[in-house]
Amino acid sequence: MGSARAQYAGHISSFVMDARTGAVLSQSDADLQRYPASLTKLMTLYLTFRALEAHQITLDQEVPVSIHASMQAPSKLGLVPGTRLTVEEGILALVTKSANDAACSLGEFLGGGDEVRFAQLMTQQARALGMTNTTFRNASGLPDPDQVTTAHDLGILAQHLINDFPQYYHYFGVPSFYFHRHLVPNHDPMLKIYAGADGMKTGYTDAAGRNLVTSAIRGNVRLIGVVLGSSSNARRSMEMASILDDGFASEGIAPQPLMHPVAPRTMMIASARHGGRFAHSRTLVASSRPMEVADAPTSPRRFGRITRHGASVRMVSAHHVATHHKAGRHSRG
Repeated sequence: MGSARAQYAGHISSFVMDARTGAVLSQSDADLQRYPASLTKLMTLYLTFRALEAHQITLDQEVPVSIHASMQAPSKLGLVPGTRLTVEEGILALVTKSANDAACSLGEFLGGGDEVRFAQLMTQQARALGMTNTTFRNASGLPDPDQVTTAHDLGILAQHLINDFPQYYHYFGVPSFYFHRHLVPNHDPMLKIYAGADGMKTGYTDAAGRNLVTSAIRGNVRLIGVVLGSSSNARRSMEMASILDDGFASEGIAPQPLMHPVAPRTMMIASARHGGRFAHSRTLVASSRPMEVADAPTSPRRFGRITRHGASVRMVSAHHVATHHKAGRHSRG
């Protein structure tokens, strides 16, 4: 049933909520089951953060790389079987490059050596958070016909990531990090073009289309936006900017023009908004290579401790996080 209902690549589902109050500001086919692609990694990160908070693991604890993890399809770091990476390196690999081999390694590590067992824990956690239409089958988001979610459910997950683990939210806004002397950039375009955006996640498979979860803060309002099934990276970014602008407007905050992007491959032209979706007259001109595609390296590597580059791991000030409550083919993005 899930696989039949998730085949809607090119048809957008969207959802916007206030991260603090949980108020739903807009939605379109938000309960339609879709393939999450690499947005799956948001739950992998949620369970990683939960284990960190419970002191079951530490950031510098080493995670073994299995043959199974090393064989995951790109996007990946190119991890070699028998090597190790730290938990923090795994977190950074997921939020920047969306590395499937790192996601699988973390899943096996947290699942007692079994990614299938970890996927069961992911689904159990989804149910506990109220994600009633979500089922997970792996830690990365690589294609599985039974791995489905909804825009509404992903909004719930994003809200819990922000509110349950504010001490770890800053990882989502990391622009880049060094891994074995190689700079790994963040693939999230909203960090570069949308004022106030400070994190979340991209996702892409052929069957899922282009997916995106974004959180942005303006004034004292933090919003969460979800876009699933977009047909291109540019359309995905425009749709996200539009629904977030509408959400901020409903909270009494005027829209702002898109920022000039940092990445040289992307150019932006902004003019005054004339109202309605996609009426921003915003044009994103990008290279033909999708922003979130990252190929695996061809040569094996040995891995050491992470080296931070300047402000590549930046902290988010206290007012940038909500109050902490206890309570296709490949996945490329």
